[in-house]
Amino acid sequence: MTAANLSDTICKSGYTGGIRPNSNITGPEKTANIKSYGYTGDPRDAEYDHLISLELGGDPDDPRNLWVEPPSPGHKQGGGTANPKDTVENQLHSLICSGKVGLVDAQVAIATDWTTALATVGHPTGK
Repeated sequence: MTAANLSDTICKSGYTGGIRPNSNITGPEKTANIKSYGYTGDPRDAEYDHLISLELGGDPDDPRNLWVEPPSPGHKQGGGTANPKDTVENQLHSLICSGKVGLVDAQVAIATDWTTALATVGHPTGK
């Protein structure tokens, strides 16, 4: 993944669907990862997430890019895996594909601290 091939990769509609690992692979990985992290909550409420999301050019299969993300504060048990990090990832994706933020800058920002990633790249609102 490079800045030169963005239009053929992450900025191309349907790209992440073509590289996303199948749940028959990620399900057992998530179970093992939950044990390694010592997560004790309901597994259905934890997301097996990419540190650098696929839409930001993250590796779909590298174990260093995958982790069990616990539910966000205020999450209702049984409420699924939606979390605020997803919105930040979507905003960074739009900024990259519009040429407002560099790919590597966005990747470093999200991997360092997703809660400050937009501000780090100079777009606190994602616009």
